[in-house]
Amino acid sequence: MMRVNEAETKRLLEAVKPAKLVAATKYIDEKEVEKLEECGVMIYGENKVQDFLKKYEDYHGKGVWHFIGTLQTNKVKYIIDKVELIHSVDSFHLAKHIIDKVQMIHSVANYRLIDEIEKQAAKHNLVMDILLQVNIAKEESKHGFNEEEMNEVMDYLKDKPHLNPRGLMMMAPNIEVEETRQYFKATKDLLTKLQESYPNYQLTELSMGMTHDFPIAVAEGSTMVRLGHALFDE
Repeated sequence: MMRVNEAETKRLLEAVKPAKLVAATKYIDEKEVEKLEECGVMIYGENKVQDFLKKYEDYHGKGVWHFIGTLQTNKVKYIIDKVELIHSVDSFHLAKHIIDKVQMIHSVANYRLIDEIEKQAAKHNLVMDILLQVNIAKEESKHGFNEEEMNEVMDYLKDKPHLNPRGLMMMAPNIEVEETRQYFKATKDLLTKLQESYPNYQLTELSMGMTHDFPIAVAEGSTMVRLGHALFDE
């Protein structure tokens, strides 16, 4: 079990600003989560329902939980009243179960999902904040819209009154870290173009960067990063 590196955690909490730090807590127990809070980290991300439920019951601090792993539809009921945000909506079936519970959906990556979220949001008479997932490197192994599709996607959203696009989400290719800069920069440039073309939307969020590449992501404009190993010692 890993332990919180308190000095490094405090440093990173400052280093990621103005981005928000989501601590991936799959490596630690609830006692170490409490140490994260003592260091000032207030958002914790779990990726396994069983592990999350135990930590949730044992943790009594003031931080909030995000679910950042792949979530099966039949597990939604166990966490829906316990997490503030679900990062990994990757099917329109899952969207039905969470539409009135989460504040923002991070990875809308296809038209079918857009249609389903709009449908479910309308049923609940709410407007759902979403991030559009962009496959900026055009990797076959990753989901997301291509850059060339984004104007078409934004125009498609004009007829979706219950959806509020807030920005973009991307995952950089698994390459040399410095080489990822071009993809983070391209994503930021794309967001800037969309802001200029669609001023009626509050396109302010850019979710990109993890433990190995977050400094470059933040330097290139990320507003949300997920960190795991960087916060802990063996």
